[in-house]
Amino acid sequence: MKALTFSEFGSSKVLKYATIADPVLKENEILVEMKAIGLNFGDIYRRKGNYYLTGVPPFIAGYEGAGIVINSNNTSYTVGDRIAFADVPLANAELVAVPIEKAIPLTDEISFETAASVLLQGLTATYLATNSHKTIAGETVLVHAAAGGVGQLLIQISKLLGATVIGLTSTKEKAEFALSNGADNVFLYDEDWRKKVLTLCPQGVDVTYDSVGSTLSDSFEITKDCGQVVFFGMSGGDPDFINPRMLMDSSKTLTGCDLWSYLNSKEERINKANQLFDWINSGQIKIRPATSFKLSKGRKAHDYLESRNSTGKIILIP
Repeated sequence: MKALTFSEFGSSKVLKYATIADPVLKENEILVEMKAIGLNFGDIYRRKGNYYLTGVPPFIAGYEGAGIVINSNNTSYTVGDRIAFADVPLANAELVAVPIEKAIPLTDEISFETAASVLLQGLTATYLATNSHKTIAGETVLVHAAAGGVGQLLIQISKLLGATVIGLTSTKEKAEFALSNGADNVFLYDEDWRKKVLTLCPQGVDVTYDSVGSTLSDSFEITKDCGQVVFFGMSGGDPDFINPRMLMDSSKTLTGCDLWSYLNSKEERINKANQLFDWINSGQIKIRPATSFKLSKGRKAHDYLESRNSTGKIILIP
């Protein structure tokens, strides 16, 4: 089979579209012919060596995608079934061995491209709004990186649950994008956004979703007493250390969120994915068309993602 590989760490130049051996199925695995593969910043970090990788070169990145079952070592799935996944390694290939507990069945209403575009970020946004913090109607939430993949979905889900949403982003173009996804107000990072938020909400917001990291202290500043800050990323660098005395004095809560702490069973994966798919099928959540690259052009796809010029998902097509 063909796969997008790398044998050393570095820039996109280390990527090679190469022929390698087909996967060998283990017990309770299915062999999936990939139709669409999600590209994420985690793939960039793996290519650069920021994430620990097991095994020996050539390495294959990718954890998210969708395709058709072409062989099965389990009766749960049969040849021809449509499935997707959000956390199976070695996905940047024509064929992927998928453990059945991580397979998510796809109905005909959800295309392969949509599944590969939305699962990882959509499941993250779903958990942020319904588990890390249980959003209720009438709350005001603040979303960092509001034009990003998780941000644009978190805006829509929060609005669906009845919240008012304030977004933060880096450019006027991205602000317009966040507003088009339903944000009620969007402020820029190079403005005095803390003052603007507190002018809008003098007591502070109910919950702040912080994926930037370096803004964590600022997030607490604009969150009301008895409010919550949900910390789920460090795209802008390491956060400040938070003084527990501040948490006690203000009765604020700091919550960490990693999707895989929650998405820890076959049933939970399928239930949360079906909730997300139902929102998409009903039109309550809008998914913007992804930017597609051939898997053989994976180097260009990596460069485009790293340029941060994209506002939607990037997918690879074998």
